[in-house]
Amino acid sequence: MLNTVVAVAALLASAAATAQTYAIQAGRLIVDAAQPERGASTVIVENGRIARIESGFVAPEGATVVDQRNRTVMPGMTDVHVHLTQTAGTPWYMGFTEKYSDPYATTLGLTHALEMARGGFTTVRDLGGPTSAVIAVRDAVSEGRFAGPRIKVSGAPLSMIGGHADAATGLPPELAAAVNEAHLNSSVCTGADECRKVVHELAAAGVDVIKIMATGGVLDPGSRGLEQHFTDEEMKAICDTAHFLGLKVAAHAHGAGGIDAAVRAGVDSIEHGTFVDDQGVKDMKARGTYYVATLMAFSGVKGLLGTGKLAPASEAKAAQTFAVWGKGLNLAYRNGVKIALGTDSAVAPHKDANKELELMVTKGGMTPRDALIAATKGGPALMGLSAETGTIEPGKSADLIAVEGDPLVDPAAVQHVDYVMAQGREIPMKGAQ
Repeated sequence: MLNTVVAVAALLASAAATAQTYAIQAGRLIVDAAQPERGASTVIVENGRIARIESGFVAPEGATVVDQRNRTVMPGMTDVHVHLTQTAGTPWYMGFTEKYSDPYATTLGLTHALEMARGGFTTVRDLGGPTSAVIAVRDAVSEGRFAGPRIKVSGAPLSMIGGHADAATGLPPELAAAVNEAHLNSSVCTGADECRKVVHELAAAGVDVIKIMATGGVLDPGSRGLEQHFTDEEMKAICDTAHFLGLKVAAHAHGAGGIDAAVRAGVDSIEHGTFVDDQGVKDMKARGTYYVATLMAFSGVKGLLGTGKLAPASEAKAAQTFAVWGKGLNLAYRNGVKIALGTDSAVAPHKDANKELELMVTKGGMTPRDALIAATKGGPALMGLSAETGTIEPGKSADLIAVEGDPLVDPAAVQHVDYVMAQGREIPMKGAQ
């Protein structure tokens, strides 16, 4: 009974917090990254949502005034590719140790969710983690029990046997058998019917999106390369089933042939897209498929080379990808493919995720404005959240941040975040949650 009372009290406290009125005074205001910015303005937040925008600095009676008069207030950013339950720099084999249980992964997820919010991300999409753990993280933050961004999750990614998300990949036969016997590979599937079943199981568990490993990956210890893994038939079965269930599909894909096969199968986004070619971007443009470059992942992998934290096969695959760092994004961008920001944190630390925007400009060739559009509006559009977040407009969720400088001119400005409000809740920028 006592636990129930405490839980109800926590929820009431959370509701009271979002019911508070805020007057966020901005020296410069970006309402929509695709539109001209405004000068001195005040954003009024009521009940966790944008109520109105006033010109100049105002302070309605009873409102909590947030003084950001020397900073730029802008929509919160969205990272559509993170791994909250993983930690940067962790050796690939650590997932097999006793420490890395699902309950422990949940604690990591809550910690990294706060890091992402403090970095200016008010929405993130977790694309690969223990299904029960990432759902717990998502729901705990959504209920206001812990500080963090809005979170959407895929749970365990679908993989072929021996593929990028097969936990037995690269292990000796005895260990591989133990992994399979312990049912650690619930999302590994072969054949269209098996793949459909896994999609149904993930949907029943309550995920928000389906992720598939359409090609090999850099960080798995396998040696099957970076080209297509699932067959065309399997990928189409996955996409058709997910879409029937109202879920979008994100495809991890590096090799050119695997990228285009995934696009033709109907995936909604290509994650990484390292070796995408002209045919791939042509098909992505025609089908409205989003490109998510995850450029920060390259810097994360680079820091692991020669440390012994990567399997030998991963070292070799990493070398292939560094030669084309940013080229895929540039090709997609020049051909008018839709772009959303994603980082693949925790390949690089979650706290560094806001460096992605600068890489999209310096490595990917995007203009600062177009990179900011991808960072604020691209993710919500991909996830079907544009009516809720991505711009600062009356009626939308109060997802906004304040940064030093002008990110429409200098993409590094978002690396200097002073204030974050996610879903109408202020994010503690220092100290404990």
